Amino acid sequence: MKIGIAGGIGSGKSYVARLLKQHGITVYDCDSAAKRLMREAPQLRQQLTDLIGPDCYLCDDDDRTSEPCQCQQTNEPQKLHLNKAAVSRFLLASDDNAQAINAIVHPAVFADFEQSGLQWIESGIMYESGANRYVDRVVVVTAPEEVRISRVMQRDHINRQQALEWMQRQWPQDDVRRRADYEIVNDGTADINAQIEKLLETINQDVEISK
Repeated sequence: MKIGIAGGIGSGKSYVARLLKQHGITVYDCDSAAKRLMREAPQLRQQLTDLIGPDCYLCDDDDRTSEPCQCQQTNEPQKLHLNKAAVSRFLLASDDNAQAINAIVHPAVFADFEQSGLQWIESGIMYESGANRYVDRVVVVTAPEEVRISRVMQRDHINRQQALEWMQRQWPQDDVRRRADYEIVNDGTADINAQIEKLLETINQDVEISK
C-alpha cells in the first residue's frame, strides 16, 4: 500500500515525515526531489529555461553569480543552481505561469517517485498536483492557520502577507481534510508520536483487510 502525506505550508508534514523515519519508514519528499531534478536533469533544466528565461539558472562561480548561467550548454551542471528569485517572480505573476511550471516539474517528480521503490510520498499540493493518483491512502497533517503563518514566517524569514500569499496558492486545509483518509493534528500541543503510532496501526489493519 502506498501512502501520501499531505498538508499545507506550515502544517508540519515534513516534521511528521522525520518522525516516521524512526519507525523505519523513508518518505519521498516531493519538494526536495523537485529541487534535485531541476538542478540535475538536463531536459528539465532546458524546459524551465525556455519557459522562464535565461536567468532561470545561475552559476556558482563567484564572478558570474549575477549573470544568467550558460552551464547547461556545457559539461559543468554541478555549477548550476536555480535562481529562486527569478522563479518566484515568474510563478507568482499569474496562475497560468504557476501551471506552466507545474506541468513541467510534476510529471518528472512522479516518475522519479515510482522509480524510487518507496511506499510513502510527501507533498504540500497532494491533490492539486495529482500526486494522490499514485497512492492508495492519504494522511493529512493539519494545524490552525495562525500557527501555520507563524511557522512559515519564522522558517522562511518572510512577513505575514508573503506567508498568506503562499498559503492561498494551496487548497484550503478543510478541503484537503475532507478528501484525506487519515489526519494528524500538529497544533503544537497534540501528541504527534501517539498519533503516528495509531496511524501505523490503522494502516496495518487496512492492509490486512485489503488482502
